[in-house]
Amino acid sequence: GIVLVAINPYKQLPIYGNAIIHAYSGQNMGDMDPHIFAVAEEAYKQMARNNKNQSVIVSGESGAGKTVSARYIMRYFATVSKSSSNAHVEDKVLASNPITEAVGNAKTTRNDNSSRFGKYTEISFDQSYQIIGANMRTYLLEKSRVVFQVENERNYHIFYQLCASSMQPEFKHLKLGMSQENNLL
Repeated sequence: GIVLVAINPYKQLPIYGNAIIHAYSGQNMGDMDPHIFAVAEEAYKQMARNNKNQSVIVSGESGAGKTVSARYIMRYFATVSKSSSNAHVEDKVLASNPITEAVGNAKTTRNDNSSRFGKYTEISFDQSYQIIGANMRTYLLEKSRVVFQVENERNYHIFYQLCASSMQPEFKHLKLGMSQENNLL
């Protein structure tokens, strides 16, 4: 298959706007410079041409920019499919990120917000190849972190959020106290 190696520059670059999306739309792979939009266009064209599901795998180390890359792909699909009322499906899918991150992200020695799980996002299209929805699943949650953390690392964010809310009436039955981390904040 097609492989694109992307490097996170840790700053915004002007290579992901609508003008660039439109430049890659309808182009053949290899006609333009390697870009995440070229990969997205190829997947979109193959889906439309062959009427078969396509997969784009985004992988990398912690902090490599996987979530941002997935967002660019969703934005590309939303733009080229000309999904009118569904153009903001990217925003709807990513609106769930704070919840999934609270349950599945933790502070590590390399990253304060490191994903400790995998994420599978399925984007659904109708017969005219417009986005009609998305479904996100998580997998491979690092369960050992719940009971043990390496020095200078933390449990999942949700643990500290629950502890910070322990005095709220709806959480009293959990019998949580303040965590040492919460006392330091």
